[in-house]
Amino acid sequence: MKIPAESLDPRPRAGEPTQERSLRPSSLDEFVGQERLKENLRIQIRAARKRGEPLEHLLFYGPPGLGKTTLAQLLAREMESELIATSGPALERAGDLVGLLTSLGPGGLLFVDEIHRVPRTVEEYLYAAMEDFQLDILLDRGPAARSVRLTLAPFTLVGATTRVGLLTAPLRGRFGFTGHLDFYAPPQLGEILRRSARLLRLQLTAEAEALIASRSRGTPRIANRLLRRVRDYVEAHDADALTAELAARALALLRIDDRGLHEMDRRLLEAIAGKFGGGPVGLATLAAVLGEEEDTLEDLLEPFLLREGYIERTRRGRTLTRLGFEAVGLAAGGPQESLL
Repeated sequence: MKIPAESLDPRPRAGEPTQERSLRPSSLDEFVGQERLKENLRIQIRAARKRGEPLEHLLFYGPPGLGKTTLAQLLAREMESELIATSGPALERAGDLVGLLTSLGPGGLLFVDEIHRVPRTVEEYLYAAMEDFQLDILLDRGPAARSVRLTLAPFTLVGATTRVGLLTAPLRGRFGFTGHLDFYAPPQLGEILRRSARLLRLQLTAEAEALIASRSRGTPRIANRLLRRVRDYVEAHDADALTAELAARALALLRIDDRGLHEMDRRLLEAIAGKFGGGPVGLATLAAVLGEEEDTLEDLLEPFLLREGYIERTRRGRTLTRLGFEAVGLAAGGPQESLL
């Protein structure tokens, strides 16, 4: 049976509650974590405002749910500039890009999520736009073809990607600053949870806060999502406060164990252990066995499992570590028959 990925996918989905947006910080000072990145951004903001110029083009990369979109919104707020947001797959034709860039006012920010998925034909128009704030548009075809040059208001392109290696060198080289967002430590997630609990008017005990933070995969968006699901459990049971006991019950219903592993994580680990003797196994084979897309495994599951040391990525494929075997109840190199 194919297990839905919604419970661990930190990317927003259609119909996401408006509270997802209301829990976002309203300034860089409220943004928790990523201290070195924030300091670099503060310096660039102060310098750009002093010169009266837009920010240089910025590229944020890292796993989903860590705050790339939020940072783009905060940059626009700090610069008191207009923000237009889109995504790489949405820019199907050059005309889509032209429409967005020509609608931006001076100093505006164009945020492109999943920028590694911008079609190559559209990407080529970005080069001149980023360097010279100009667009050369080809009108008609054949003998009647002619080129029209459009001058754009100075703007800032803010790109976000989970796979910086998939960006072409010409595009990557045109960004003036590249910032990496890493997973959050439990104390930082606890700080985020406390703020979110206040906004949700939820009484949260320190023990419950620590429990949810430890099972949030180092990702603020997942932490907030789990907090809302646990809040539903508290309200459904007419409890006065969110205690560790209530949080543990709610997370057990969501099938999130004390290691922070979700059902999809366990299925992946069990497949490597039970069907492939602990590996190595290729990503395509593993995706076919699990009935999932390769991108789902590579973007949503592997970053956390690699970081926590449950799997290793080798040239021959994915292999389980000692921790990975322990997570599925086996000793490393032990018998695999029980999982077949």
